[in-house]
Amino acid sequence: MLLAVFAFTSSQAQVRDIMNMPEHDQKGYYFGITFGTNFSTYKIRYTKSFVDNDTFKSIQPGFGPGFNLGLMGNLRLSSFVDLRFNPTLIFSDKPVTLNTRSSLGGDSIVARSVESIYMHLPVQLKFKSDRIKNFRFYAITGVKVDYDMAANARSRRKDEFIKVTAVDFGYELGVGFEFYYPNFIFSPEIKLSQGLGNQLFKDTNIPLSNAVDVLSTRMIVISVHLEG
Repeated sequence: MLLAVFAFTSSQAQVRDIMNMPEHDQKGYYFGITFGTNFSTYKIRYTKSFVDNDTFKSIQPGFGPGFNLGLMGNLRLSSFVDLRFNPTLIFSDKPVTLNTRSSLGGDSIVARSVESIYMHLPVQLKFKSDRIKNFRFYAITGVKVDYDMAANARSRRKDEFIKVTAVDFGYELGVGFEFYYPNFIFSPEIKLSQGLGNQLFKDTNIPLSNAVDVLSTRMIVISVHLEG
């Protein structure tokens, strides 16, 4: 993806004296497609009894890679503000390392992960800078609702190490750049997507449920938007 960004920006420099798509800034609305990668993890708040828990010595979440593909609708509110809807299908993997206490007195380290397929529904305000020939900077902020189609809260499998609920909500912050080409706009973007809901589904038969109080999601998303 980084190579693609460098290739596009290099070619943009060669045509910087030509004003591409001059009528685009007056469009009331337009559409596009989105693709990219993501790195997701959990933010964990432990129960008060975690220290006294005789099962887990530590629970360490990590960042796992994934990818995303979606659509975009952009509504012009003013010369410097747009309203944006960006429904996206996100495939994510959130690794968790469990350091468990053995009944024989030793420790055992187990690496597990939670795979999710999110229907990601963000609504954002997009704050744009002045256009400098074929370049513009922007920042976004907004709210989101996520639905995890791979959530296992209803699973009856006995080998689940944790159960998560399907619905999450949260906020997003990000920055990006727009490069204008003769027939489309190329927009690399990076954003933080922070969940505010508790994804943990309490099941007293799962030891990890007794050690964790709140399980929230956090995702860094690197995307490319192609807009027309």
